[in-house]
Amino acid sequence: MSRRSGACLRCCLVIFAVISALAVCGPALYWRFKKTIRLSGSKISCPPCICDCPPPLSLLKIAPDCGSDDPDLKREMEKQFVDLLTEELKLQEAVAEEHIHHMNVTFAEAKRVASQYQREAEKCNAATETCEEAREQAEALLIRERKITSLWEQRARQLGWEGE
Repeated sequence: MSRRSGACLRCCLVIFAVISALAVCGPALYWRFKKTIRLSGSKISCPPCICDCPPPLSLLKIAPDCGSDDPDLKREMEKQFVDLLTEELKLQEAVAEEHIHHMNVTFAEAKRVASQYQREAEKCNAATETCEEAREQAEALLIRERKITSLWEQRARQLGWEGE
């Protein structure tokens, strides 16, 4: 019975797959074949379209004298190409000078801050050296005190002191 149910299940799956494929691809194939049959079967063409559309308007017809009343625009349009390039170069030069000025100010500020950090680092190094010298002196004094204490302890033991 399990072989028979397995075969039935496979058959159902195959049928489901075929139906799914037809449902997805079917409409596209239908319209393609329908168009092919119509074009090859009958040589009927569409009648020519009758359009009474006006021609598209050009920009000059919409605004024929756009900007002719503006004296600034007229002056700009009359300038020579070389004048325009010269003006552009002057603008770029002004921007470059402003950028250089900003860069110099930033660089000077960075140098000032670096100098301040350098002074602080030198102060820290001097303080560290002073502390190191004081530590060495304290260590030398401690060694000296231990020697003196050891000497006094020896003398005390020689005189009969037994210690703690």
